[in-house]
Amino acid sequence: MNRKVSKELSIHRVEQAKENIEEAEILYKMKKYKGANNRAYYSIFHSIKAVLALEPIDFRKHKDVIAYFNKNYIHTEIFPRKMGHKIADASTIREDSDYDDEFVVNPEKTLEQINTAKELLKLVQDYIEKN
Repeated sequence: MNRKVSKELSIHRVEQAKENIEEAEILYKMKKYKGANNRAYYSIFHSIKAVLALEPIDFRKHKDVIAYFNKNYIHTEIFPRKMGHKIADASTIREDSDYDDEFVVNPEKTLEQINTAKELLKLVQDYIEKN
């Protein structure tokens, strides 16, 4: 994949992340917190994949995408270390929201996930502009 294609893919993934945030906010307003958690997580996931597209590198499994990002971007402090914790939290909450029938949704925690998605998206957009 050449650099131009990588940049275009990265921009496409940023657009996906923006759309996911919009969906999360709509679901949150409708008090559909499990769905909002899902869409906030996917915004985070697409933001991460936007960064990886610039290398270009990709993985099939979510855990591999997140592990690579943590190793190469969080631990090296290209992105703030606190973001690594927030991403892990969002991943756990998304899995619980999607798969655990007994998971009790906390509206405040859902809003936190949406804010994490927005924060990461902003950091990713800044990173892409610089690279």
